[in-house]
Amino acid sequence: MKDVPKEMLEEVEKLREEIEYHNYRYYILADPVISDEEYDKLMKRLVQLEKKYPQLITPDSPTQRVGGKVLEGFKKVKHSIPMLSLDNTYDENEIREFDKRVKKGLSSEEVEYVSELKIDGISIALRYEEGRFKMAITRGDGTEGEDVSENVKLIRSVPLRLRKPLTLEVRGEIYMPVDEFKRINEEREEQGLPPFANPRNATAGTIRQLDTSIVAKRNLDSFIYYLVNPLNYGVETQWEALQFLKEVGFKTNPHSRLCKSIDEVIDYWKIWTKDRYNLDYWVDGIAVKVNSFRQQERLGTTAKSPRWAIAFKFPAEQVRTKILDVAFQVGRTGVITPVAELKSVQLAGTTVKRASLHNFDYIKEKDIKIGDYVFVEKAGGIIPQVVKVITELRDGSEKEIKPPDKCPVCGGTVGKLDPSEVAIRCLNPHCPAKLKKALETFVSRDAMNIEGMGEKLIERMVDAGIVKDIADIYFLTPFDFAQLGSGIGQRTIAKFLKEIEESKNMPLEKLIAGLGIPHVGTKMAKILAENFESLEDLANASLERLMEIEGIGEEVARSIVEYFRNKKTKEIIEKLKKAGVNMKSSIVKGKALRGLKFVITGELDRWSRKEIEDFIESLGGKVSSSVSKKTDYVIVGRNPGTKLQKAQKLGIKILNEDEFVKLVKEKAEKMEEKVEIPEKKGPMRLF
Repeated sequence: MKDVPKEMLEEVEKLREEIEYHNYRYYILADPVISDEEYDKLMKRLVQLEKKYPQLITPDSPTQRVGGKVLEGFKKVKHSIPMLSLDNTYDENEIREFDKRVKKGLSSEEVEYVSELKIDGISIALRYEEGRFKMAITRGDGTEGEDVSENVKLIRSVPLRLRKPLTLEVRGEIYMPVDEFKRINEEREEQGLPPFANPRNATAGTIRQLDTSIVAKRNLDSFIYYLVNPLNYGVETQWEALQFLKEVGFKTNPHSRLCKSIDEVIDYWKIWTKDRYNLDYWVDGIAVKVNSFRQQERLGTTAKSPRWAIAFKFPAEQVRTKILDVAFQVGRTGVITPVAELKSVQLAGTTVKRASLHNFDYIKEKDIKIGDYVFVEKAGGIIPQVVKVITELRDGSEKEIKPPDKCPVCGGTVGKLDPSEVAIRCLNPHCPAKLKKALETFVSRDAMNIEGMGEKLIERMVDAGIVKDIADIYFLTPFDFAQLGSGIGQRTIAKFLKEIEESKNMPLEKLIAGLGIPHVGTKMAKILAENFESLEDLANASLERLMEIEGIGEEVARSIVEYFRNKKTKEIIEKLKKAGVNMKSSIVKGKALRGLKFVITGELDRWSRKEIEDFIESLGGKVSSSVSKKTDYVIVGRNPGTKLQKAQKLGIKILNEDEFVKLVKEKAEKMEEKVEIPEKKGPMRLF
């Protein structure tokens, strides 16, 4: 490759092969042979080389498994052969009837079955060319699906390179692990969003996300179980196909079984009807397939499903019980969740005494009352929830469930941050129920970056009563830490105190992000730090002043004003000030280019690309990577790309570097602002 030393090319290729091998050992075989630290070093070296030689980056490089792209949509793709759905049954007699039909279709030949756990996810088709990942397609209507390649590439168990240079298509299931499903639903309820009903819905919602960064955070997984045109690869049976798929690099389910008779299939189904709750993914039955591909061909398919396979579903577990009372839980973000207190009952192998009622809209929709007899099931096999009221058993003593007038923890005002959200929440930003979440936000990397102070330590500090608000962190003593018990020795205490002391010098935007102001995240915190000289300046800002800033609407501005009016907020800021925490901004932006949008193309003389972008942003301007009607200026250097042509077509003003400097001078003089501009060859100068 041009301009890339041969030894660099060889090292990059070797690194990719080595990383993919270790991915295979870890995600497919579950048998790693190197430590996480050694793996991270390999990945770090590959990232360095690709950054130095960006022309080496390929779609199948391990470094491409990162989120960040925002997709415009998903294009339709026709399937190579239809993706059929399976007929299903819940009945042992019907599965025996299926066996009789199969044998009749094969003129009473001997037949073997492969029984596989039926994963509760979404079907996917994966295409590879010469061993390299090409495309991922959803099932869609069975004839045509959607290209979701960018999202599927983020799933670690889906190989970007096969272990053999084969051109093939495989099919399988993308799913969400149990712990991940539970974590995401807890997050959604904390945010006032409706929880996903089951892992399949969660997976489907994730795989069709246009924001790939969301997909990257959700840790989806996969099992591959089908090889298209298997006879082309010398594979004669489904059992052989599963071994073949694993050998070339796919993750296959380890619990599949080769069954010599339908009785063995039924035994397998009975075992997993009980044992399914011990898995770290949710299954809703088993898939039963004729093992021989030649027999499958002879049996054929109907318009909708194959005659050689059937889904043998597990019975749904619901139990009847009574709602004795309703409690209100206040989550870490203030969301108030109603929880049914139940008459104790056995469900899916556990004793259930409480069940989620999700939110008050859900209660209204299901017409749930205290004293009702209800059916309860586990959502996705995990979270107990009330699914149906038995209204026929009402006797008139049932009581309506009303939202609380005040926060059950602090007595503060309750309501909605946004009229469109479902949940109600405690609106007191300093409610004790929110303290652990507030502390996690405050010490996080995006805020004050106090390393080592994670969720478990925060929980211990709050439970011990040594921290009652975020500012208390700066008044902790060695004695306070020593009270927390085992696992925290003198060296650890010294490290924590050093981290806390160093965090006092964090930039103002980090402090603002850490305060937990409703609607103010890291991006908004930076905008505020760019527009206010100090936290005191921001705290005294009027609604009108805040709304003058681009990107801040009335809802956000009102939230900021109300936060700083709070008596507890004022106490916390005074404590932070007393502790010596930095409250001055170092990034207040200039005004010369405020409101103007720039695109840069070609090689520049005065600046590197990052330098000119930082320069424009320091004067209040914005830089975009693409030309649109909203672009004000395109700055052109040597060897410009297609952006120049698009700008000319749209009639956008085009500037060379000297013209850009002239524009900056004119704007700066008009605003009576001093600006530093680099000479072509020489030091910065003031004018």
